[in-house]
Amino acid sequence: MNLSRRHFFRTASGALAIGSTSVLLSKVGLAAAEPIKIANILDKTGGLNIYCLKQIKAAAMAVDDLNAAGGLLGRPLHLIFYDSQSNNQFNSQYATQAMVRDKVDVLHGGVTSSSREVMRPIVDKFKGLYFYNSLYEGGVCDRRHVSTGMVPAQQVEPLVDYMIAEKGAKKGYILAADYNYGQITSKWMQKFIRAKGGQDLAVEFFPLDVTNFAPVLSRIQAAKPDVVWSALVGDAHMSFYRQFESTIGKKNMMLASTTYGVGRENATLSPQENDGIVIATSFIDTLPLDSAKAFVEKFKKYSGENEYVGEYGEYGYRGIMMWAEAVKKAGNSKPDDVISALGGTKYNGAGGLYTIDGQTNHTVMDIHIGVGNPSGSFDVVKSFSQRQPADTQAVCDLIKNPNDTKQYEPAL
Repeated sequence: MNLSRRHFFRTASGALAIGSTSVLLSKVGLAAAEPIKIANILDKTGGLNIYCLKQIKAAAMAVDDLNAAGGLLGRPLHLIFYDSQSNNQFNSQYATQAMVRDKVDVLHGGVTSSSREVMRPIVDKFKGLYFYNSLYEGGVCDRRHVSTGMVPAQQVEPLVDYMIAEKGAKKGYILAADYNYGQITSKWMQKFIRAKGGQDLAVEFFPLDVTNFAPVLSRIQAAKPDVVWSALVGDAHMSFYRQFESTIGKKNMMLASTTYGVGRENATLSPQENDGIVIATSFIDTLPLDSAKAFVEKFKKYSGENEYVGEYGEYGYRGIMMWAEAVKKAGNSKPDDVISALGGTKYNGAGGLYTIDGQTNHTVMDIHIGVGNPSGSFDVVKSFSQRQPADTQAVCDLIKNPNDTKQYEPAL
């Protein structure tokens, strides 16, 4: 029974609380127990909701699954959802509300790096625990922050290596979103391209509301790179892929991206527009794993949607389940105790084995190179087993420096 999806109610704050009915909780012996509260702050509306809609439902599915199995430590889980509306002002407001008024045990959420950096200091201030279920530019060193998504050493480095070593794409032109994710990720692209003997011809940044890429496409045609590297973000930037195909075309120039597909762009664009775009990912629907197939089928049944799920949907389920494993290990849901239990926590998920690295609170995972196909999905062409978050490990040691709260950037 899909209880979290069917039983939404509006709170005075405008947040949505998602909770299982007392009938189910009674059946599993949880009705009288004090609930463990989980905040989920994501963009149900706004220009970045393409990354969040599946993740919102996947997080609810995870909570329903845990409650149906008896909850955690004999207690039910109560999921409170807040629509941040692609507006960091709401990220700040709801993170504060979740910590102070709603007194949640953990906060899951944020899609952009800017939203994370708004919420992370609030969680630190109120001594909470924050799970960031998103790929990002790496370098956050904070014991109260857990990254369950890919960082550049896991995603950008193997993607660059594949494009240069196996596709001969030595000359690259980089396009990135104009905020901290794009700015820092572009530095990692430059760093890895140069380390692999390639050349970065240019780097250009674009605000999130830009939809006209004609000027930069003209500059790309003049520069004649082997590959265009995209770290573009959001619904507006999706127009780049359409405009690239209608002008230059992937038959004439390769296109690789760190962000394409995570917003299900592949399910929105035409078969020709999707065909041939190269990505690196920890989860796609077509992974040749029984666990991936089972997750996709389960999510479609749960949501009632027969659509591509994608990495950000899987992240929502992954994050809740990894936190749950740490709670079990800690023996209670108090943030400081869960933080002490994080290192070495393992979860066998849809994309394989995920393990939290206690030095950085980042996640070890398998990574796959995928190439867009005309069916709107991706073909896996190469895989890397259990990639370490080596970029963040090089600068962060929470065992030696537990009070560190910096975000480190790469030096070019």
